[in-house]
Amino acid sequence: MTQKEFTPAARFHILTPVYDLAVGLLTRETIWGGKLLSSVDPKPGDTILDVGYGTGSFISRMGIYEPEASLIGLDPDTQVLEIARRKTAKIGVNVRLINGFLDSETVAHIGPVTKVVSSLVFHQTPIDEKANILFMMRSVLSGGGSLHIADYGLQRTKLMRALFRVTIQNFDGMSDTQPNADGCLPELMEAAGFNTVIETNVVPTPTGSISLYRAAAD
Repeated sequence: MTQKEFTPAARFHILTPVYDLAVGLLTRETIWGGKLLSSVDPKPGDTILDVGYGTGSFISRMGIYEPEASLIGLDPDTQVLEIARRKTAKIGVNVRLINGFLDSETVAHIGPVTKVVSSLVFHQTPIDEKANILFMMRSVLSGGGSLHIADYGLQRTKLMRALFRVTIQNFDGMSDTQPNADGCLPELMEAAGFNTVIETNVVPTPTGSISLYRAAAD
């Protein structure tokens, strides 16, 4: 994936307006989003980077949960940027939304953060890009910081594998999604320099199981 290539939130820009509805209905977002929020547990004084903030749903939840946390959102899609701006402004959440990719220049510009969060991003990226994103996440985190991810992970049962295949893989293709289904993310996190990588929750959904991961940047 180059600086000019990325997968839109709903894969195709024409579907972006229905992204929130689809995610809510098909991924049980309320369930895994609540668990992810508990894992991140924003505190006053935290600087939290949301990589691939999409339409701004989760960064808004963090802002409501802890107004004194400093929130930064990063996403390459200008279409979702406008949606996220309207959404966060409507509920009065103070966030800094950046249009771009997580690269060395962005890491230097943002500076150290205490926590990094990402949801439903990795299953849409090639395996080498998954590794690169995780490396950059480790680079932007201060010592003692933490990483929090919600995404499709190891599909453990026949039912979850079948649901994942006929929905997500049928829509997003096999090459980027299969490594997630095979459980690649914990190993990639460790290779990027993270410690204490833990799968904290597995949430079954109509589109396969979504795993929540937490890792430390010691």
